Amino acid sequence: MNDYAGQRELIAENMMINICIELTKYLQELKQERKTHLLEAKKAQQSLEGTFKQLDNSKKRFEREWREAEKAAQHAEKTDQDLNATKADVEKAKQQAHMRTHIAEECKNDYALQLQKYNKEQNQFYFTEMPLIFNRLQDMDERRIKMLAQGYILFADTERHVMPIIGKCLEGISRAGTNVNERNDSLVLIEQHKSGFERPGDVEFEDYSQGINRASSDSSLSTPKGPLELLSKNKNKTFRLFNKKSKLPSTSPSPLSTPPNPSPANGPPSPKFGRDPLSYCLKEINKTVKPRISSFRTLKKTPVDTEGFTHLPPEQRRKRLQQKIDDISKELQKETDQSEALDKMKDVYEKNPQMGDPASLAPQITQTAQNMERLRGELNKYESWLAEAGGRGDSIRYSTHSMNNNGAPNPSSPEAISDDTESSQVIYTEFDDDFEEEELAAPIGQCTALYNFPGSSEGTISMQEGEVLSVVEEDKGDGWTRVRRNNGDEGYIPTSYATITLNN
Repeated sequence: MNDYAGQRELIAENMMINICIELTKYLQELKQERKTHLLEAKKAQQSLEGTFKQLDNSKKRFEREWREAEKAAQHAEKTDQDLNATKADVEKAKQQAHMRTHIAEECKNDYALQLQKYNKEQNQFYFTEMPLIFNRLQDMDERRIKMLAQGYILFADTERHVMPIIGKCLEGISRAGTNVNERNDSLVLIEQHKSGFERPGDVEFEDYSQGINRASSDSSLSTPKGPLELLSKNKNKTFRLFNKKSKLPSTSPSPLSTPPNPSPANGPPSPKFGRDPLSYCLKEINKTVKPRISSFRTLKKTPVDTEGFTHLPPEQRRKRLQQKIDDISKELQKETDQSEALDKMKDVYEKNPQMGDPASLAPQITQTAQNMERLRGELNKYESWLAEAGGRGDSIRYSTHSMNNNGAPNPSSPEAISDDTESSQVIYTEFDDDFEEEELAAPIGQCTALYNFPGSSEGTISMQEGEVLSVVEEDKGDGWTRVRRNNGDEGYIPTSYATITLNN
């Protein structure tokens, strides 16, 4: 599944890098180019509209001046025919008419010039500029379509390239599904969630018709105990479900309670009641069990101790406590390493005051010591709880095929034999941790000493100028490097006192 998902991620990565990103960049370029072409078309249209406005203005001016010239000519002719008009009035009217006619002729020429200019620009707009812009837009769109086609081809090539690998991944998934062993998986799940509680023994039958064992039955339903207390009792001890008020009618003498048979995996069998009616006995059991069940419900109101994981079954509690101890041990190791580094740094500051003030490290050293003390206290507390939890049963090694659903070994398996002489069954088992000697860390490089170093402080190692040592731990920023001699001696040296060469 991981390989299959990885191939799908490869396809997505190739599409993103080779297709999507390239198409996005090209789309931005096309948008900018299209914007430029549309701007050119807009400018050409605005130029044509401006020329048309000039043509319209010249046309209106020509029309207006021509009417004024006609009126001036009519006024001059009327003045010439008037007998009362003087010669000066006639000359003035003629000059006015001549001037208006000349202005009208100029407007006519300007109108003709503007008309010629507009027609020329109009032909250029519709036959040259706009076709060129449309051709550029068409070329741009064709390039866009070609780029999309290349993207489709690249996507198909990418899919075709990974299809054999995807086919192998699918075949591997099919083989993995075929090789699934549901029996082993269920046993692993049982081992992970087994409770470790002991199974109770059979309930003894008490014959009250003879008045025997009344003393023990009187106290059988005393103050109800918690479910953890009831389940942690020895399995050979039985629950007494009858009290002295629920007596059976005296019929005939019957023997005392018979010893319980070994309980099968599915629970205890029904007891033998001889000649007593079975239905009557079941009714009596039902009457006596109800108060006990109601007493269990009252336990929900009591607070649960989650710090010590006492609310969990024994096996789960052991696992949680062990996990908590491991976490605290890791934190304690970190604090210890930090404390050692601070002590080394303080020692260096005391010997070389120019490198720093040793008093500045006091708050950090105090805080680290407090943290270490707190973690040690918690570690001791959880270790004591783990020892307490470990004393509830015998720990043996086991194999997964010898487990049943209750977390106990299968009686038919030879590995189910326990050293417990008091109990006939093994209730729960757990793994035992095997502690082996810590192996030496492999060197990560070599270093050559540049100066002599006495190594008088705790955790350091002495070295002579020119000595070659193996580097075990790289400098973590505190100015110290962990090294080892050929005889196995390890310690820290100042990083600046040696030339370090790390392996590739």
